Amino acid sequence: MLIYNTQTRRKEEFVPQIPGEAGIYACGPTVYNYFHIGNARPFIVFDTLRRHLERQGYRVTFVQNFTDIDDKMIRRANEEGVSVRELGERFIAEYYKDADALGIRRATVNPKATEHIPEIIAMIEKLVRKGLAYAAQGDVYFDTQAFPGYGKLCGQNLEDLEAGARIDVDAAKRHPMDFALWKAQKPGEPAWDSPWGVGRPGWHIECSAMSMKYLGETVDIHCGGQDLIFPHHENEIAQSEGVTGKPFVRYWMHNGFINVENEKMSKSKGNFFTVRDIAAQYDLESVRLFMLSSHYRSPINFSRELIEQAHSALTRLYTARDHYRFLLDKAPQRALNEQEQAFTGRAQRALDAFDAALNDDLNTADALGCLFELVRDANATLHEQSAARAVEAAADAMQAMAGVLGLLTRRAEGLPAQAQALADARIAARAAKQWQESDHLRDELKAMGYAVEDTPGGQKVRKTV
Repeated sequence: MLIYNTQTRRKEEFVPQIPGEAGIYACGPTVYNYFHIGNARPFIVFDTLRRHLERQGYRVTFVQNFTDIDDKMIRRANEEGVSVRELGERFIAEYYKDADALGIRRATVNPKATEHIPEIIAMIEKLVRKGLAYAAQGDVYFDTQAFPGYGKLCGQNLEDLEAGARIDVDAAKRHPMDFALWKAQKPGEPAWDSPWGVGRPGWHIECSAMSMKYLGETVDIHCGGQDLIFPHHENEIAQSEGVTGKPFVRYWMHNGFINVENEKMSKSKGNFFTVRDIAAQYDLESVRLFMLSSHYRSPINFSRELIEQAHSALTRLYTARDHYRFLLDKAPQRALNEQEQAFTGRAQRALDAFDAALNDDLNTADALGCLFELVRDANATLHEQSAARAVEAAADAMQAMAGVLGLLTRRAEGLPAQAQALADARIAARAAKQWQESDHLRDELKAMGYAVEDTPGGQKVRKTV
């Protein structure tokens, strides 16, 4: 597999530290609110990366953290009159609800920052001993001037970063770009004992401590949104490599930004949407397909029209899946004829092309194209008399692709009694050429949430997506 490495700015062959194993660290949410549509993109994209690597035979350890101590969390908890812990637990539970609806698999480990305070303190102590960090008035700062490689991920040196940054003046810092590893307690804040006094960790050190605990001193793949390149991931590199003297990450992957109706998402513009907001209007599996329809490094525009297009595309996929299952119930168990033999070869080539697209820096847009091309070919080739092995070739290839993309997860279920009665009555009406009655029954099924399709293989009724 080729991965575009943000640090080297080129595609590189993925070679893990341990053959056959892959360790991935993905930055997770700060749990003070429902996560928004911009957060959803990296969650979906890197869940797909994990699925693809597993299909390629890797044993993947996937770590995604919860930031459960943070300025925003403290502010929100105080506003609601609850503890930071209560707030965090509530929104971790809400995260799982939305993530499940988006088809995001549970991580191997979902560590919480507050459960790793000893590891965080130990890292800071090492940095202080090495002269890479210093204490000031109960705070501890990383000394960016003492780390020669600072800026290598974002591609800027310390002076350029300082010139382009908007930084609050802090007389306790030796350099404006120095960042907090430990923060002295302020009134009403949660705090832990430390060698520098009572306080809490800074954001950046949390991820370093958690990733190193579960994935070792060097991580195979570290991923997140493009907005995290600086300062979060840059600071992770400095403090992690400062402690170990080893490369922190082998491959950095960052997804592009998401706009809403061609504008940057912001609360002030009124175009800021949480996934929970969107779930009230759209099926979240359609949102997942939409997110995968563009290359992960490209910017993407979120709009009602594009989600509706994704919804229609997803409906076509479910229709195809259910059609193949219908054909399998009737398919004869016989040897493949020449046309069917040719089709099974094309189905395998479509699956190979799908794998190749994802091996090229996780090109989900081209991979989706392979899936829809398979469906078009199968729909044009297969019919009620097709051999079972030919239908199975289509169904198996489709399921393999959908499994990696995290799509088509809903089960095909039998119709409830009332819907089945209407469907049977419609078949009878059509047989008697009672077209008006047939249309009336179709409308009744539609009102119940079922779509009716007349095919050469007969009437098909499916639950609307």
